[in-house]
Amino acid sequence: MKKRHTITAALPYANGPLHIGHLAGAYIPADIYSRYLRLKGKDIVFVCGSDEHGAAIPIRAKKEGVGPQKIIDKYHAVIKKSFEDFGISFDNYSRTSSKIHHKMASDFFNELNEKNIFIEKESEQLYDLKENQFLADRYVEGTCPNCGYEHAYGDQCENCGCSLSPTELINPKSKLSGNKPILKKTKHWFLPLDNFEGFLNKWFLKEKKNDWKVNVFGQVKSWINEGLKPRAITRDLDWGIPVPIKEANGKVLYVWFDAPIGYISSTIEWAEKKQLDWKPYWQDPNTELVHFIGKDNIVFHCIIFPSILSASGKYILPTNVPANEFLNLEGQKISTSKNWAIWLHEYMKDFPDMQDTLRYVLTANAPENKDNDFTWKDFQAKNNNELVAIFGNFINRVVVLTHKYYDGKTPLAMALSEKERELVDEVYSYPKKIGESIEKFKFREAVSTMIDLARLGNKYLAEEEPWKVIKTDQSKKVDTIMNISIQICGVLSQICSPFLPNTSLKLTNQFNLKNIQWDKINKDNPIISNEIEKSSLIFRKIEDEEIVFQLEKLNDSKR
Repeated sequence: MKKRHTITAALPYANGPLHIGHLAGAYIPADIYSRYLRLKGKDIVFVCGSDEHGAAIPIRAKKEGVGPQKIIDKYHAVIKKSFEDFGISFDNYSRTSSKIHHKMASDFFNELNEKNIFIEKESEQLYDLKENQFLADRYVEGTCPNCGYEHAYGDQCENCGCSLSPTELINPKSKLSGNKPILKKTKHWFLPLDNFEGFLNKWFLKEKKNDWKVNVFGQVKSWINEGLKPRAITRDLDWGIPVPIKEANGKVLYVWFDAPIGYISSTIEWAEKKQLDWKPYWQDPNTELVHFIGKDNIVFHCIIFPSILSASGKYILPTNVPANEFLNLEGQKISTSKNWAIWLHEYMKDFPDMQDTLRYVLTANAPENKDNDFTWKDFQAKNNNELVAIFGNFINRVVVLTHKYYDGKTPLAMALSEKERELVDEVYSYPKKIGESIEKFKFREAVSTMIDLARLGNKYLAEEEPWKVIKTDQSKKVDTIMNISIQICGVLSQICSPFLPNTSLKLTNQFNLKNIQWDKINKDNPIISNEIEKSSLIFRKIEDEEIVFQLEKLNDSKR
């Protein structure tokens, strides 16, 4: 691992609230990774921010009958609150409407323009005669030429994930007027991606490691092999960052040029607050840069943004881009337009204090290598059968027995048998196993291993039966059983922290523990609490009626 870590999570569009697909795709994985690195004592910065430009914003504004500024202010606040509710531990959450970001994006454009990186050319773009304006990507909807999906956007098909340009759509339609647009000439600045094929071949195809996800490597390789084309990085829009040259009057920067630069401006904002130098986090080769995204953002983070960084020549390139696939809901694709989604702010109303349950289920069911499905029944099952019956049950049994036999004080263990020594060795091997999975971005595997430790604790108690042994006057034997069980609880309190931060806090308080640096969790430094608080609810059971209510609510939302 490198000396320093810059971790980014995809900038969410500030044109609506967040749903579980967003959380599963980028934010929980990024948060797990960041929390783990902090627990290892690493120097990290974890940044994100609201993406407040692009056509999606004025489209939403028109729909709600307000101006774009009101939309971004409203949804920036909603999104930021959802991240706080679910414990996403950003070091800085910014917004692309900030002055510092406008300056950074403009400086980037000017720097590359002065180097003659861009090409200027006139091309035919879709134009809405009724609205008297050119139609940027998201102002156009039509049939995808790749998969036939009838509601593809002008920049991307959300069904197959392929990147598009508005003129490629079959039967395009203006989202402003509903009319069929015409073609009209306009001048734009283009990033000639074809000029970067040599760089991308060397950096990505030849140097990229085997530890990149197959889906990411395959998609990027396909793009490069098919031959890259110049991509417009300006738009005819009245909302966005103005292109900072006179001859581009009335045009703005393409959102996918300015948005990734938001990672850098967010880092600068953070560094200024901390009175630190931001440059090592973006310019020092000894820094690991990791982008957490969904699969629909692969091309932007693995081709376009690296090409922009390379053109500047000042910046490090991504060490990894662990993109997740899509999360479906009850067997259907999540759709914001059809309201087929579980919105995070609504979840919080229905399940207050159960943020960790959703974090757990979305991690255990993460679409790491293929699209996966969230169902309310599975949510209930994983909560009741795993968090409650395995994890919570083990903690509760240990706490209750310790209070029953020792008034909440941890007994001393006598000399351990060979079997007990092997058990203790196994218990303290879990941080290393989980850490290795996290470092390989295998979060499903990591959280499953965490639950395995709780299973091990339950198995140990069931086999040793201290409630029976104590009746045979073998109190010293029970001392050892409970001492080892309390150590298992202590290790669990630490290793669950990246996945279940609220639960970890409850456990460290209950067992009167301090957070221990990850690499220092070992049998030579046993995690022993001198005094344990009385039993309290760690997880609660979810009743059938609650699930029926959620399914009815979901189905009603489509009507």
